[in-house]
Amino acid sequence: MKKLSIIALIALMGCSSAELVENWKNPDIVLFDANKVLIVGMTQDEDARNDYETKLYKEFKQRGVESMRSLDLFDVKFTSAERSEQELADVEQQLLDKDFDAILFTKVVGIENVENFRRSIDNLDRYYGGFEDDYLSHQDIYYDPEYYDDFTIYHAETSLYCICEGKERELIWRGSIDITDPIDVKKTINDYVKLVIMAMEEQDLIFRKEPKNEVTSL
Repeated sequence: MKKLSIIALIALMGCSSAELVENWKNPDIVLFDANKVLIVGMTQDEDARNDYETKLYKEFKQRGVESMRSLDLFDVKFTSAERSEQELADVEQQLLDKDFDAILFTKVVGIENVENFRRSIDNLDRYYGGFEDDYLSHQDIYYDPEYYDDFTIYHAETSLYCICEGKERELIWRGSIDITDPIDVKKTINDYVKLVIMAMEEQDLIFRKEPKNEVTSL
């Protein structure tokens, strides 16, 4: 992965609620193409799962890549209970039989509550006076319930697996993405989907960046 590209990617998503914090690509893979991809969003929130998988499905369709939502493949019984390794192996074989060659799998792996100072510490030089100034400037720590901001970070991962014949479960790419305080779920899902698509385009995984039209003059 080119460092400049990933820095540019993060910069573009700077105002987003989703940020790519870690990025790994199989060193044996330069380009990866897939003809049919299963999109899996693992969450108990059925509305969020439906929204996420549907938005990704539309992105794949727009780029001419066949895909299917896990909602349309897994029945309710399958996701309502723990499954064995053999049952998952059977699912992979069914996918192979139906000409799938990749799985894009997203899950939330951790949730962290963070307490942050609402105040900036950039102007600490203002408090180089005596105790009185220091106390008066910060006394609302005692009584202002909003002096500290509480926010939540969701640590999510999206992984691309090849399920080509003889290479079942081979990891092609994994991106760790932090979602900060997702108040607007729809916007957060939009940001997340855009980030995943951009990251995969940057690394020639299924998608390719469209070449820019350069105008030259004589």
